[in-house]
Amino acid sequence: MQLVGDRFTSETALFGNDLATMPNFPAEIRAPAGTLPGVSSFQLHFADYDILTAGDRPDVLVAMNPAALKANIDDLPAGGVLIANTDEFTKRNLTKVGYDTNPLEDDSLDGYTVHPVAMSTLTRGAVEETGVPKKDAERAKNFFALGLLCWMYHRPIDSTERFLSEKFARRPELAQANILAFRAGHAYGETTEAFAVTYEVAPARLAPGTYRQVTGNTALSYGIITAGELSGLPVFLGSYPITPASDILHELSKRKAFNVTTFQAEDEISGIGAALGAAFGGALGVTTTSGPGIALKSEAIGLAVALELPLLVIDVQRGGPSTGLPTKTEQSDLLQAMFGRNGESPVPIVAPRSPADCFAAALEATRLAVTYRTPVLLLSDGALANGSEPWRVPEVSALPRLDPDFATAPNAPDGSGEFWPYLRDHDTLARPWAVPGTPGLAHRIGGLEKADGRGSISYDPDNHDRMVRLRAAKIDGIDVPDIVVDDPDGDADVLILGWGSTYGPIGAGCRRVRDMGFAVAQAHLRHLNPLPANLGSVLDRYRTVLVPEMNLGQLALLLRARYLVDVQPHTCVSGLPFKAEEMQNLIIEAIKGGSA
Repeated sequence: MQLVGDRFTSETALFGNDLATMPNFPAEIRAPAGTLPGVSSFQLHFADYDILTAGDRPDVLVAMNPAALKANIDDLPAGGVLIANTDEFTKRNLTKVGYDTNPLEDDSLDGYTVHPVAMSTLTRGAVEETGVPKKDAERAKNFFALGLLCWMYHRPIDSTERFLSEKFARRPELAQANILAFRAGHAYGETTEAFAVTYEVAPARLAPGTYRQVTGNTALSYGIITAGELSGLPVFLGSYPITPASDILHELSKRKAFNVTTFQAEDEISGIGAALGAAFGGALGVTTTSGPGIALKSEAIGLAVALELPLLVIDVQRGGPSTGLPTKTEQSDLLQAMFGRNGESPVPIVAPRSPADCFAAALEATRLAVTYRTPVLLLSDGALANGSEPWRVPEVSALPRLDPDFATAPNAPDGSGEFWPYLRDHDTLARPWAVPGTPGLAHRIGGLEKADGRGSISYDPDNHDRMVRLRAAKIDGIDVPDIVVDDPDGDADVLILGWGSTYGPIGAGCRRVRDMGFAVAQAHLRHLNPLPANLGSVLDRYRTVLVPEMNLGQLALLLRARYLVDVQPHTCVSGLPFKAEEMQNLIIEAIKGGSA
């Protein structure tokens, strides 16, 4: 289902629609077929205008078996179109998910427009000439469904046929079987009288430029590669595979031509240790993981804080605690990113807001790491990692300059000709980055406290106090842009503030509320540490500040403590993103509650 969903998305992107996707699949590698826990779904929202979410409720639901129907039917609005593979609605499959009767034959689906289609039977007939085994023929039914949808929505089909030919190039009989199934689904839509209506969605009116469809993980990978090119640094990724971050490792492992080295480590600690060693050696060190892996990497992140070396730590958040929900999304690692290390060890935190924005977030995280000589935590999440949308390929000339500014000569202020590894830049408080082997710049590293300036080991109490405060001041002094408030009329008294992937649902909810005649302000945080300098004054301007988060109120807790403002958290930890309708109702309740 994920493959078919991705193909329909690709055809839609080629057609020029704006789009957003929400893949949803089990954590098990081979989830039990036909059971509720084994349901794999893919939701796509596309339009001829700018859209922000994968949609609250689908207009069309394709149910390949009873489990898929039962898991998703409540999302289908009244009057929605249901296409069901009748061949799978056997007594055994119905019993497996708790149906006493066949819902396609009783009155339970009367509120929907139901199209029963014997997809398995029709697919087997279409591919019979290829001679593929029955099992392979059965698998092709997903492409029958894709062909039917492509007919319904006037999607192009040539690229899918090329894709299948390339994907199964080593087994041409499978390529032919899937192509025939795809064509059969398209022909079924054309010839049957059951589907009286088709739909045409015109291309979106997007800003001129070159676009391509990307997932968040792909955009992060491209951002890392671009950061290496812009800075002139070789990229080294030390990573241990973990859902939903593994695709970054997969993508970067293909990019040796861009001076990218990938190391699939034996565990999380080895991955970040290798990345930190690469940073010491003058590379752009990167490590990727999800929440449980961040817990294991915490000691090495603390070491990077003490060494004051550039390091990108990418956390693609998922449901927790522990191994939790590996394939579901959450935003519950914010406090861990802020405080999840021993001692006073602050790090900058950056969070992208959409799949395409992951590219720019990777560049910004690299800028902070290289400029301020610090590890940087980038907080993505499962919804961004696996979701996709069009990405406008930027002009190289518009990208930020990233200068590693390596130390090249001794710098001792006393004229001794020595190299002081902890002598700080006046503006950034960053220490010099000296590549090993540079003549005259030999220096000691390690996790023990360093003497200010000289960098020798020091247990002096006053020195430790000074070094702790200097490291904190360096992070606090990072130059981040002011937060921008979207308040069209300037008369809203309710502000809805988000971070990370809540941007889409919040934005869609605000649009709906404004269309209803209400005033609401919206703002979104990319930098979570340090926070924008104007955030306190922004919070003070509004009677009510709402903070939706996919956790139990972690940003709200930080804002209350920092600004002494009674922000109102709205929380969800279901493993699924917020819905625009939920945001709409939340905002209206806040507006009406204040005016009552």
